Amino acid sequence: MNPKQPKQPLGFGKTFFAALLGMLVAGIILSFIFVLMLAASISSAFSDFEDPSQRPVIRENSVLHLTLDREITDQGPYREFELNIPGFEEDLKQGLNEIVESIKHAKTDDHIKGIFLDLSNVNGGWASVESIRNTLLDFKKSKKFIIAYGEVMDQKAYYLATTANKIYLFSTGLIQHTGLYSELMFFKGMLDKLDLDITIIRGSNNKFKSAVEPFMYEKMSNANRVQIIRMQQVVWQQVLKGISTERGISVEELERLADSAIIKNPQAALDNKMVDELVYRDQVIDILKAKAGSQKGKKLRLVKAGRYYASFSENRKSYNLLVKAARNKNKNKIAVIYATGDIIDGVGNHERIGSVTLSNEIRKARLNSTVKAIVLRVDSPGGSALASEVIWRETQLAKKAKPFIVSMGDLAASGGYYIACGADKIYAEPTTLTGSIGVFGILPHTERFFKEKTGITFDRVKTNKYSDIGSAVRKMDEVEYKIIQEGVDEIYDQFTLRVAQGRGLEHALVKDSIGEGRVWMGTDAKMLGLVDEIGSLDMAVEEAARRAKLKTYTVVNYPEIVDPFEEFLERLTQPNKHEDEDEDESKTPGSTHMKEDLLFSQFKTLIGEGNIKAYRSALNLISTKGVKAALPYYIVN
Repeated sequence: MNPKQPKQPLGFGKTFFAALLGMLVAGIILSFIFVLMLAASISSAFSDFEDPSQRPVIRENSVLHLTLDREITDQGPYREFELNIPGFEEDLKQGLNEIVESIKHAKTDDHIKGIFLDLSNVNGGWASVESIRNTLLDFKKSKKFIIAYGEVMDQKAYYLATTANKIYLFSTGLIQHTGLYSELMFFKGMLDKLDLDITIIRGSNNKFKSAVEPFMYEKMSNANRVQIIRMQQVVWQQVLKGISTERGISVEELERLADSAIIKNPQAALDNKMVDELVYRDQVIDILKAKAGSQKGKKLRLVKAGRYYASFSENRKSYNLLVKAARNKNKNKIAVIYATGDIIDGVGNHERIGSVTLSNEIRKARLNSTVKAIVLRVDSPGGSALASEVIWRETQLAKKAKPFIVSMGDLAASGGYYIACGADKIYAEPTTLTGSIGVFGILPHTERFFKEKTGITFDRVKTNKYSDIGSAVRKMDEVEYKIIQEGVDEIYDQFTLRVAQGRGLEHALVKDSIGEGRVWMGTDAKMLGLVDEIGSLDMAVEEAARRAKLKTYTVVNYPEIVDPFEEFLERLTQPNKHEDEDEDESKTPGSTHMKEDLLFSQFKTLIGEGNIKAYRSALNLISTKGVKAALPYYIVN
C-alpha cells in the first residue's frame, strides 16, 4: 500500500485568481455598503423637504440655528443638505455670505421666531466675526430673540455671544477671556540641522515684510513685533468695546478680568456678569421652545443656516425655473466677484486665486451688458506678484467700463491689496489685515544637504555665464544676488506706483513710509488713505448701485459655486477629471479637494490647527517660483 502523498500546494495561477476573486467579492460588498450609506444620507437630508425638487420649506415657529465651528469662507459652498459620510465632512465649509444673508432674511421672516447661537470655537477671521456680529445686532432691532449657549466659548465665540438677549453657559463649562496672542513658527533651526541654505531677497527697505522671517531668524524681528502688537491692540480694543456696550461692563473692568484670569470657572463668569445663567443643554432647548411658541410635546424646529439660505436664495441650481427666468430678465445686475485664497499663476479654484481664472470672471462681468457695476470681494494674503499684476490689469479695464468697488474681508494684504488698490472705492472692516505693500523672493539651495546627508553631488556645464542663475542646488555669488535684487526692487517700485496712482498718493510716501511691507489694520489703513470707508460687503454693493444710478437691482455672484453633492458624485465617477485637461480661458474649472493622509492629520493634531497653516504657508513660499507679494499667517485668538 502506497503511503499517503502530501497535498501539493496550489500553483501560482490558482493562488492569484483565488486572491483576485476574494478582492472582487470584497469590493462588491463594500460598494454595496457604501451605496446603502449614501442612500441613507440622502434620504435623511431630504426628509424635511416637502418636495425635493423645490426649495426647502421653513415651517412656522422655527429658530435659525447658527453653529460657526466649520471654516468660514467669504463665498460658501452652496448646499441644501449635508452628507454625513465619513471622510467627506471636512469638505463642508460655511460661507460668510450664507450666514449674513440668512440672518438678514430671518429678520423679516415670520416663520423664524429667533436665533440660537450655538457656540464653541468660531473658525473664522476677526473681520468675518465683525460682519456677523453687526448683522446680529441689526437683527435685534426686529425685537426677535437671540439666545446664546456654549459649553466652552473661545474669545471670538464670546464676542459674538454678547449680541444675544441672554447668554447661557454649560454648568461646568468655560469662557475664554484672557486676551489675544499671536504665535509664529520659525524654521531656521531645522534648516541648519538639515544643511539647507535659503537665499532671501526683499524689496529695498521692506523691513516689515515678515513672511520670510521664519527662514531667517529663530524669533520675530523688532519691526515685526511692532506691527503685530499694533494689530492685536486694534482687535482687542474692538472686542472690549463691543462686549462693554452689550454687557454693561466697563472696558477697564474687562481688562482687569483678562489680566487676572479670574474667569476660570462658570461661577466666576456668572458672578462677573459675563453670562446670565448656568444651565444644561436640555434646559436651553426648553427655553427656546417656550420663546418660539412650540406646542407641548413637539420638537424644537431648528433650521441650519445652509438649509435656510437655500429656502430663499436665488444662488442655487434647483430653484424654480420661473424664478430663474425672471432673474435673468433683470437688466440691472451688480456682480459680486469673490477672490479668496493665495494668488497663483494660471488656473485657480474657490480656495486659490488663479490669475487666469479670476481675470476671466472679471472680464465676464465687464462684458455682460446686464451687469451695471462690479464689487470685488477680496480675502487674500497675496502670493505671486506676476499673477497680481495680471489681475490688476483686468480690474483697470473693468473700472473704465463701469463702477468698480472693492470690499475687503479678513485679509487684503500684499498681492491681495495689489489687486484691490485701483478700485473706485475701497471698503474694509476695522479688523481687516491690509497693506503689506512689499515683495520678496526665496531661493532654496540643496547642494550642501545632498552632499552631507546623502552623498549626492552635482556638476554642470553651461553655454553662458549666468545660464544657471537661480539653480536650486548651488548658492548664488554676489553678482547674481545683485541681479535678482534689482529685479525684486523693480517689482516693488511697480507695486508702490500702482498703489500711489490708484489711491491718489505720492509715490515716495507709499514706497518709503506706508509700504515697507508693513501690515495695517482696517482703521489705520483708512487714516493712511489705503481704504476709503470702514464698512461691510453690503455697503460696498450699495455704493456700487449709487454709482451706477440703480434704484432696483439683482446681485449675482461670480464665480458659480459647484454644488458639493454634484462634485462629490463627480469625484466618485471621474476622480482624475481635471488632471490632464488643457487650461481653457473660457472655462473655470471646478474645485478639487486634497484629502489629508493619516500622518499629516496626526501632525496637524500635534502642532495645532493654527500652526499647520503657518507650516503650509512656508511650504508654499519655498515651492512656488517667481517674486512674491505675500503676507505671513498670524494666529490671533
